[in-house]
Amino acid sequence: MSHLTEGMEAMKGLSRKEYAEIKDSIDSCIRPLIFYHDDADGLSSFLQIYRYKQDGRGIIIKSTPCVDMKFLNKVLEYSPDMIFVVDIADIEQEFIDSVKVPIVWVDHHGPYERAGVRYFNPRKHNPTSNPPVSYLMSKALKVKEDDWIAMAGMVGDWYLPPDHEVFSRKYPDLLPGTITRPEDAMFSSGIGVISEIFNFILKGTTSDALKHAKVMTRIKTPQEILAQETSRGKFIYKRYEYIKSLYEATLKEAKKKAGKGHILLYNYTDQKMSFTGELSNNLLYLYPEKVIIVAREKSGEMKCSFRSTRVILPPVIASCLEDLGGRSGGHEHACGAVIRCSDFKVFMQRFRREIKAILAQPK
Repeated sequence: MSHLTEGMEAMKGLSRKEYAEIKDSIDSCIRPLIFYHDDADGLSSFLQIYRYKQDGRGIIIKSTPCVDMKFLNKVLEYSPDMIFVVDIADIEQEFIDSVKVPIVWVDHHGPYERAGVRYFNPRKHNPTSNPPVSYLMSKALKVKEDDWIAMAGMVGDWYLPPDHEVFSRKYPDLLPGTITRPEDAMFSSGIGVISEIFNFILKGTTSDALKHAKVMTRIKTPQEILAQETSRGKFIYKRYEYIKSLYEATLKEAKKKAGKGHILLYNYTDQKMSFTGELSNNLLYLYPEKVIIVAREKSGEMKCSFRSTRVILPPVIASCLEDLGGRSGGHEHACGAVIRCSDFKVFMQRFRREIKAILAQPK
């Protein structure tokens, strides 16, 4: 392959060499430990690795998207010969230095610099390239039987791959050929339902999430879930229906906040389950002209999810957080922040002012 072709390939994701290196890492290990984010993209990425390898153990990262020292015991308990970290924005350097096990990190945030890991991130090649990790894993492993799992992860991250028409021809009931926008795939298609199922079965306690993720490793077809064709499919769908009922009640309340202003802010204090990401995505689909903020109050902090089709959010949020207690990160039009409750009012005053100024600028 020429350097030009290699570079063009990397512009869309990773290079062919990098995809081969990821696959070789999976092929060469015997006892992988897989850390993954608690959303459709993370679960899809884990499932693709596990189902391809037919071995390993998954660890869900359900709080801050960082693998840090609190997970060291998981490594010591399992004694893996290789660690995979997928769809996780950061790894603490102290963790890397302590585990003494090779780490393969595949992500699409940042990018960040960490010593002692094999790091694969398309944003290292092109800062505007942002395919989800489920897409990267599908390109690396090429398992046709799991293409629906890969697509559910991609759609969950508001992404349709360049060759989505091929998937539509194979699964017209899951992704009609008339759908060309990822948001329509998410909220108006069968594969969107699968993606929502992936998100919802990871809700609740970590033990519940891991139990349902384990069952997903044995599901063979999407219809096994959607049509509840097996006891495994019924088990997954029953959990989905329960979480969906809780979510719909919360979404109904959130929609009441859609006034005439540029910003839709919805605060809630449910301590049992977080729907911030799902709510913000759904509200953006319903109100694409608005900047969406869904904020969940917990333990003295506001855990926020931001969405916008018009505003590049991270620099605005970082500016508004200056000298306040909080942190933020994510993608240009979809990101998160954690802000102290005592600082949230000041943050919102700044944020409203900034958004008003940005949207007043000529297009």
